[in-house]
Amino acid sequence: MEVENQRSPLLILFLVVLIDMIGFTLVIPFLTYFVQDLAEADGFIDMGSRDWWVGIVLASYTLGQFLFTPILGSLSDRIGRRPIVMFGLLCNTIFFISFGLASTLWMAIAVRFLAGAGNGNIAVTRAYIGDISTREQLPARMGIIGASFGLGFMIGPFVGGILTDPSNTFGGPFATDWWEAHPYFLPCLTAGLLSAISFVFAIRMLPESLPKEKRSHNDGEIAGFKVVLRNLVGVRDLSPNVRRLIFVNASFLLAFTMMHTTFILFTALPIENGGLGYDERMNGYIFAFVGLVGVIVQGGLIRPLSKHFDVRKLMVVGIVITAFGLGWIPYLEPEPLVVVLLAMTFIAAGNGLFQPTQSTLITTETKFNNLDLGRVMGAQEGYGALSRIIGPILAAFIWAATVDGTGLFSYHTVFRIAGLIAVFGVLIQWGIVQSQD
Repeated sequence: MEVENQRSPLLILFLVVLIDMIGFTLVIPFLTYFVQDLAEADGFIDMGSRDWWVGIVLASYTLGQFLFTPILGSLSDRIGRRPIVMFGLLCNTIFFISFGLASTLWMAIAVRFLAGAGNGNIAVTRAYIGDISTREQLPARMGIIGASFGLGFMIGPFVGGILTDPSNTFGGPFATDWWEAHPYFLPCLTAGLLSAISFVFAIRMLPESLPKEKRSHNDGEIAGFKVVLRNLVGVRDLSPNVRRLIFVNASFLLAFTMMHTTFILFTALPIENGGLGYDERMNGYIFAFVGLVGVIVQGGLIRPLSKHFDVRKLMVVGIVITAFGLGWIPYLEPEPLVVVLLAMTFIAAGNGLFQPTQSTLITTETKFNNLDLGRVMGAQEGYGALSRIIGPILAAFIWAATVDGTGLFSYHTVFRIAGLIAVFGVLIQWGIVQSQD
């Protein structure tokens, strides 16, 4: 089924991505605390060795993405976008629920790896938008889908924070020994059910965007690691602008995931140790605010901004203000809260500017050079997943090595490094500006 009326599939895709992102982000407020509990139960008591596992669990998800997203992107070029989107939603349903039942670190790592392996929806969703959009439509449409990510990011952490530990929060039917022993299962169950609802939306109302005559007819073997390596190494055969845009995205994601790994580790630190003393619920509120800013930027501001300013310049601005926000984090105090929110506004607004503008640029360049959009998006997500593997591990290593330090090497260090890595993306971007002028 080809896409005829584009408004309908855009609306359905928005709803599918929104529900999917709500389910995905439900785990954000409590994941760090959950992994810390599992690590302590497995005998990792001191702060450094315990918090190291937070990075490992986060990286396991993106390791699965790294290995399998390029494969799913290539498959979407051959069999269409719709079945790959539905496959990702089904995997989310199964593995979100399974994660809430994890009783050991290794079970948590395995479940998160499988969840990442099955979910290639980010790359395929962007390819879907590219299939049905003209060059002029791309910025606004990427912004609409980005807004669904932002809205999901706003609702998910808020709900996840509230649903954590229902035995003590709600009591009543949850006041049992089982719920007390599984304080993180309810938000995971909710995430799985939301993904199941999203799956029903997709299977009933999301049409295919890639007509059969436009699909890749390459009958070569689609085999695991070969495809990953071919997409990573094959980036050298892409146009210079596409290649640079892939690396800009990778550097941005490396910085962003370093922050994502250690932000709650920082906010959960006791105030007397330099942290903010936040619990799961307060972190849920903070990330909900981040999502709100993302909705405003990507859903409301990106269209007029892209009409009045060069898309490439907007991407640079997004990188710079994100870097500023990252470097500001460790200097925050519990009060006043408005200052904490201001720092997070820089990060959220910067990300809100970067994501749709970078997606617009790479889609435009891909079409201009007659490249397979699914292959390019698969390669980008492959490098992005590689960044999201390295980011949590690197951040957790730096955090574990410096959290008890003072002076130059302290819990400030990881956020400073993340800010510098984000700025490095500007240097890569500079080459894109020169080559396109």
